[in-house]
Amino acid sequence: MDTDIQRCFRSKTVFLTGATGFLGKVVIEKLLRTTEVKRIYALIRPKRGIAIKDRITTWSKDAVFELLLKSKPEALQRVCAIAGDCLEFDLGISDDDRRLLAAEVQIVIHGAATVRFNKPLHVALAINTRATKLMIQLAKEMSQLQAFVHISTAFSNCVIYNVKENFYPEHLKYSSDKVLSMAELMGDELLDNMEQELLGSFPNTYTYTKALAEDVILKEAGGLPLCIFRPAVIIAAHKEPISGWIDNMYGPMAILYGVARGILRIATFDYHAKSSLVPVDYCANLTMACAWKTIEEGSSMESQETPAIYQLAPTDENPITHGEFIQHAYKGRTNCPLTKMVWYPFIHCITVPWLFPLAAFFYHTLPAYFFDLGLWLSGRKPRLVKTYQQIHENLHVLAPFSCKSWHFDMRNTDRLRQLMSEEDRRIYYFDMVGLNWKEYFLDALGGIRQYLGKEAPTPESIAQGRKVIKRLKLLHHILLGVLCLVALLAAWLVLRILV
Repeated sequence: MDTDIQRCFRSKTVFLTGATGFLGKVVIEKLLRTTEVKRIYALIRPKRGIAIKDRITTWSKDAVFELLLKSKPEALQRVCAIAGDCLEFDLGISDDDRRLLAAEVQIVIHGAATVRFNKPLHVALAINTRATKLMIQLAKEMSQLQAFVHISTAFSNCVIYNVKENFYPEHLKYSSDKVLSMAELMGDELLDNMEQELLGSFPNTYTYTKALAEDVILKEAGGLPLCIFRPAVIIAAHKEPISGWIDNMYGPMAILYGVARGILRIATFDYHAKSSLVPVDYCANLTMACAWKTIEEGSSMESQETPAIYQLAPTDENPITHGEFIQHAYKGRTNCPLTKMVWYPFIHCITVPWLFPLAAFFYHTLPAYFFDLGLWLSGRKPRLVKTYQQIHENLHVLAPFSCKSWHFDMRNTDRLRQLMSEEDRRIYYFDMVGLNWKEYFLDALGGIRQYLGKEAPTPESIAQGRKVIKRLKLLHHILLGVLCLVALLAAWLVLRILV
């Protein structure tokens, strides 16, 4: 017997943007595995030399769909690719496909976005803001539309530290329509040169253009059955479809991987600041629950002043700090060490801005030159200096978030969960209070080892990793001993000179 959410999606046609992204894949997998959705139209950007249908075909070999295909071998046939590109002024959708979507789609999940913090403003504005406006225009053509879920980010209002499930247009220096009009009138280079003036207090183009997208919805989504979902930083899967599954090297997971490989040894993190992390499967489940709630209520801008907003982040009852996050990373040294480590895994956190470049030189840059020299002498291509340049750029981009704490109100989300049936709460779980962070990170570290490190999750491989880390630990302590002796000798020489 179907649950409420399963009935909501039965025989429905869904249009999903961001289908090839981290969250998009998990949403598609959960839809196909747990509901009898009729069809999923997935907006996919064409790639040179690869047909968009072939991009879906390759999913049959992707680990994220393994569980689904065991129970429903033909499930991916219900996914139909729609050629499009959110960078284009018309979303790159053909007239025929546009008519198809307008006639058939009942549920829209708009998740397409560029999540890179340092994208040029004109690119982030086109993908994150203008595409949202174009999606709203397309949704207004859909004769059977019942729900539109816009996936934003909890950090779309990061200029304040206590974020409620409200709109905050007052924090924008210029409204979305004015910024989009300026973008049409001026070239990309001129717009990018105005970045500092336009962003105001926003730390990067990602959070700014996501805030503008919410302003677009506030101004232009009148009459649509629409809601907004704001997840915090999305990380590896907790339970489904595979514990610890991850397919990208962004944000916190990149930090965990960098520490596990012994590459990342210094970072700008405040141990006591709160981390805003949510597993990707929780986000997929809440996305589907948001669609169900919107359909159940017949929610529209005509029946309420503004669309409902649902936020998902760690709760006050079950928080996690950056320090706890780092401690969980250390547990990977004994539980699931990599076999390909550059050095013994450790990390020191620095919150003094002027001290970081000095520490990074001795912890990262100087060892990298010695490492690359060894590669060059052995006839291999040097690579570590360039890697550290990228790491330092990424740490600089993350700096505004690494030493501060945010509180995200989740009253709407909690109320939504309470309205769900017991069975729906079990299948479409997103209760952050019940998340055991210790158990979660044990699985996440294993997933990082398998899916990012490309190392087999076998006892033999883990045993080999433990041998490697034991050897590196010995070398690490020998090096520390030598450095201490050198420091003591230098201090003794200085004292002799002074005395």
